[in-house]
Amino acid sequence: MNAFNRPLAASAALQNFDSSLHATPSNRRQWLAAATGAVLATQISTAFAQQNFPIKTVRIIVPYAPGGGLDVMARLLADQLQRKWKQAVIVENKTGASTIIGTMAVAKAPADGHTLLLTSEATITSNPYLFDKLPYDPARDLAPISQILSLPQMVVAHPSTTANTLSELVAQAKSGKQAINYASYGSGSLPHLLFGGLKLRTGIDLVQVPYKGITPAVLAALGNEVQLTLAGVSGAQAYLTSGKLKALAVANDKRLPEFPKVPTLQEEGFGDINPHASWFGLFSAAGTRPAVCAQIQQDVAAIGHSPEFAQHLAPRGFTPVFSTPAAFTQFIAEDAAQKAKLIRMIGAKAE
Repeated sequence: MNAFNRPLAASAALQNFDSSLHATPSNRRQWLAAATGAVLATQISTAFAQQNFPIKTVRIIVPYAPGGGLDVMARLLADQLQRKWKQAVIVENKTGASTIIGTMAVAKAPADGHTLLLTSEATITSNPYLFDKLPYDPARDLAPISQILSLPQMVVAHPSTTANTLSELVAQAKSGKQAINYASYGSGSLPHLLFGGLKLRTGIDLVQVPYKGITPAVLAALGNEVQLTLAGVSGAQAYLTSGKLKALAVANDKRLPEFPKVPTLQEEGFGDINPHASWFGLFSAAGTRPAVCAQIQQDVAAIGHSPEFAQHLAPRGFTPVFSTPAAFTQFIAEDAAQKAKLIRMIGAKAE
């Protein structure tokens, strides 16, 4: 196999995570072995991409409205990439249909890396299980480039809540036989996955009150319209610091340095229903050469790890990741497996 053929083999290995979403442990090990081989092929062929990419304007499709966290991140990256690549990099907001419209625009685009998708976990690891049918398959039609960042989630409550941890809240709910209201932002949202799972696991009476977005959900808890919600650190940190909200648990592998006294869901005994952190990820159309994906990832990571860029992340509570395509592919498979389990467990469907 010559150097120009190696990218094709790498592409097949990197993009074949469809089966891993429903894989047995044996199949998942086979996929991981293939992804490891793809890393070597990608390294060998990256030099070719660096000479030929980009050759025209690059579009970053954001399937969310302007002004949100994803849009801000896309515009920060676009500005820096434009300087680095000496080519125009523009951000296009293609909203609607629970991110389906924008995602489809990238899935159907030429597989050359000039049309990119910056989206959240909902698009990739939740929608395939919430919708009976999508016009595309994210596992088959998209090439993972990099997980850009992670947004750790926290169980937050109005300060009138007497419990200081989630396990205390469950114990109080069981003894008092009192219903607890929680704010979500729709069926299959991260709060719905966690609290829906908690209701089934513990038998306590948890009532979902859906709001139109995470910000209204946080404000509902702030105003004591509901007792609980699950929110990103970025959206809740100021209220937690000021005492207007209290944190009961963190949906993270380990405690957060900003809130070292707040236990993880695992510590509280609820690790099996952890919906995981929210995240932003960068994709191209399936079939994009691994060398091109690798170059984009390397350039984005170089920007992301710079002090100039880091100063934009820290105040928003974002955790930088900038993973490789292979690592991101593995992460997606694991996250999708957990989302699929919780969605099926609580019977969530797209609204």
